[in-house]
Amino acid sequence: MARDKISLAVTCGEPAGIGPDITLLAWSARKALGLPSFYLRADPGFIARRAKRLGLDVPIQAVEPEDAASVFAKSLPIVPTGSGLEDTPGVEAPASAASVITSIEACVEDCAKGRASAVVTNPINKAALYGAGFTYPGHTEFLGHLATRHWPGASATPVMMIAGPSLMVVPVTIHIAIAEVPAALTQDLILETARITAADLKTRFGIPSPRLAFCGLNPHAGENGAMGQEELTVITPALEILRAEGIDAIGPLPADTMFHPRARESYDVALGMYHDQVLVPAKTIGFDDAVNVTLGLPFVRTSPDHGTAYGLAGTGKARPDSFAAALRMAAALANPGAL
Repeated sequence: MARDKISLAVTCGEPAGIGPDITLLAWSARKALGLPSFYLRADPGFIARRAKRLGLDVPIQAVEPEDAASVFAKSLPIVPTGSGLEDTPGVEAPASAASVITSIEACVEDCAKGRASAVVTNPINKAALYGAGFTYPGHTEFLGHLATRHWPGASATPVMMIAGPSLMVVPVTIHIAIAEVPAALTQDLILETARITAADLKTRFGIPSPRLAFCGLNPHAGENGAMGQEELTVITPALEILRAEGIDAIGPLPADTMFHPRARESYDVALGMYHDQVLVPAKTIGFDDAVNVTLGLPFVRTSPDHGTAYGLAGTGKARPDSFAAALRMAAALANPGAL
């Protein structure tokens, strides 16, 4: 089968959230949004009920992954996955957790088996999955685990990137408490994150010589030790190693002056020392069109840059912009040089 006939695999996400809504809305506007073909791994009956609730006329067709592209123009392709789900927008159903996890696992396996070109994940609520055996801090870490299952021996160190039209950011530490960041922030972690980021910017984003700008951990990047020692003892030594390796590593810089328009022209990606340090500006600047991309995996994974939004689920008020951007970026990254 030709590569351009292989569709994207989309996970069902949290059934009580807006994942089903934005998937249906995106397919309904597929031509206007310029979307590549995709299929959804979910319960077809549940998706049909959500479409009816939203007042959307979406023909649904159960398919195998290999057949999705041939029906995408006229029907939303769904690969039946997991158990039957109830349509209860905004209200979590513990019984649905296993299906949510199974959908993610199956989509990754589809990529490993050549049935899908990339994975696009709908938002999940991790707390809702813990009772079903989910033990990971987030999607990113779970996908790293699945990569080692299906690509034995392959490098699989997941790195989170939020990529928008005018700002790309990477947090070095991800889903941990602020109080734990100083201990978790090691020279090795900075080096590994930076090397993966630089490599993927070259091979997947087509940037020959990526410029990486690093935030300091402390206010004013520590002011030469007056406001903290991490810049002197951890961050700067790591950046010196990266520069010696030929990576354009800038910083450490005060985070409060890194994200205005003129500053953003000086780098390709900003690496922050903790989650909110870089995700706040990324989401503020490009909330509707930013995409969550997982670097460092042997397959392409993207997702919309927002959560489950229970309050919007089933109302028709959710916007598919970020989900559509995630689909387009996944298709481009799966074909290096397309960006």
